[in-house]
Amino acid sequence: MKMPGKTILVTGGAGFVGSALCKRLIGDGHRVISLDNYFTGSKDNHVAGVEYREGHTKDIEKHITETPDIIFHLGEYSRVEKSFSEPALVWDLNKDGTFGVLEFWRKKNGHPVRNSPPKPSGRASAGVVSNGIKLVYAGSSTKFGDGGMGRDQSPYAWTKASNTELVRNYGNWFGLAYAITYFYNVYGPGERAGEYGTLIEIFKQKYVKGEPLGVVSPGTQKRNFTYIDDIVEGLMLVGEKGEGDDFGLGDTREYSVLEVAKLFGSPIEMLPERPGNRMSSPVDVAKATKLGWSVQHSVEDYIRDITS
Repeated sequence: MKMPGKTILVTGGAGFVGSALCKRLIGDGHRVISLDNYFTGSKDNHVAGVEYREGHTKDIEKHITETPDIIFHLGEYSRVEKSFSEPALVWDLNKDGTFGVLEFWRKKNGHPVRNSPPKPSGRASAGVVSNGIKLVYAGSSTKFGDGGMGRDQSPYAWTKASNTELVRNYGNWFGLAYAITYFYNVYGPGERAGEYGTLIEIFKQKYVKGEPLGVVSPGTQKRNFTYIDDIVEGLMLVGEKGEGDDFGLGDTREYSVLEVAKLFGSPIEMLPERPGNRMSSPVDVAKATKLGWSVQHSVEDYIRDITS
């Protein structure tokens, strides 16, 4: 069952995950506004029917005059290794930007009284707490890497981990409705390669060009690769029914980076170790599963379609 159309704000709506979410929201009949500074987002990702605003999230009050029913905050810096070379940029996008979003959220809510979570209503659909704006924040699974040590292993990881605490505190301090999700290595159509790219697309582009696949040593670092449609379905469910922290959205099947490279069948080039490269990142999907979420796709099948 679909809920009545809502006004939904997606920060980072021209990015990989954001554009896929916008497409789903528009398809479900909602009014969708995207705020993106196009640092890594692209106008090629625009979805018909979405209202696009170009600007920094720290200036959100200038760009968004509407009062949304729900905010999906996806628009942040999102690369581990690259973050060592540009910590000021990471701070600007992830700390200053997110503080701007949280203040917008607080001010637009006024002084709401928290409601109980919405009752389940079948198929995932964007939802809200009836008397307040709900914020869904996209945290980072790096927070859980290497037994919890991953949160401090890079400028990116620390800003994301500390932001989850700030979101939680804002919710508690001001009685605001929120839910925090954690993505695990999202892949699928719409990924980007290059210096801000994601692993599967980088490998795919090198495979297509007949180039060797570069694997950062030791190659045994484990990852959980999760298909974009599964992530979007998880976001919809969390938007509708989730409340609080720890909504992990990840395929529980683990693959080492070297194993994934071998699935492509291309020559492999081992690269030197890099800082911030966590060895493991456990996945806890218990809370998302209780909402009815499950993984429907496999990275092995995705790679097989590319190479066959």
